[in-house]
Amino acid sequence: MTAAAPSAVKVAGRTTSRAGRSGSVAWMALPALAIFVLFGVVPLAGVLLLSFTQWDGLGAIHTAGFSNWRSVLSDPALPHSLFVTFEIMILSWAVQTPLSLLLGVFLAGRQRYRALLAVLYFVPLLLSSAAIAITYKALLDPNFGLGAGLHLDFLAQDWLGKGNLALGVVIFVVSWQFIPFHSLIYQGGARQIPHTMYEAAAIDGAGRVRQFFSITVPQLKYTIITSSTLMVVGSLTFFDLIFVLTAGGPGDATRVLALDMYKRGFQANLMGPASVIAVLLVLIGLALALLLRRLGGSTTASQQEGA
Repeated sequence: MTAAAPSAVKVAGRTTSRAGRSGSVAWMALPALAIFVLFGVVPLAGVLLLSFTQWDGLGAIHTAGFSNWRSVLSDPALPHSLFVTFEIMILSWAVQTPLSLLLGVFLAGRQRYRALLAVLYFVPLLLSSAAIAITYKALLDPNFGLGAGLHLDFLAQDWLGKGNLALGVVIFVVSWQFIPFHSLIYQGGARQIPHTMYEAAAIDGAGRVRQFFSITVPQLKYTIITSSTLMVVGSLTFFDLIFVLTAGGPGDATRVLALDMYKRGFQANLMGPASVIAVLLVLIGLALALLLRRLGGSTTASQQEGA
């Protein structure tokens, strides 16, 4: 019993020392916290307050109470915009995730030609969304676009004039632009998987397909959660590409919440209702991020798995 006391004191001293070190470096997070509060919390609080007012963007601001919330939540256009937003979110995730995973695992190889391909695949991410939208809008023009120039009838159709086709074009362009980014994430995750696991599986007779589904995919579970979170939350902010490519049309076929917010705020000069939609976007994004985090589990488990 007497021999255990010094050990306990030593452990307590070690704990106190670690707590002291953590406290001594906590001030280093203050600049990041100040920037987050200044550019994140304060604007969000301002938008929340603005949602309870009437303002045209130029004149005086008048208190409106909950009238903006009632008008927006009872507007039949809101459920449609919400449905289109989730439709693009789910379909683009379903396209991007498997392709990004396969490309990322392929590019994780050490061959030089794969490094060259990784650079080429990354090019679309360097282009602006507006430039990409203008390019695809010109290529898909039924009269002067790619189909008319190559005399291909299946390409020479009104891609942006029909609701289902326009939605498919938006999903295709979004996936084309952002698959390189998520491939880069999966590439980094695949390179962290110990090679000995594949060697052991090969000794047991597992082929490449079996190794992919039994080793690669389980080991990339938390990478998939991270990538999916970025896809899902990022899809809520799609505006510039859709605005230039389809302007929400034809009709309201591609009118997402972010575009609905722009039309209300900067075209109809209704900053109050537009602020309501902005707050809804933040709440939806926060809820989805927390849900995916809950599905993914703790990051500690991820670190132990990759160790």
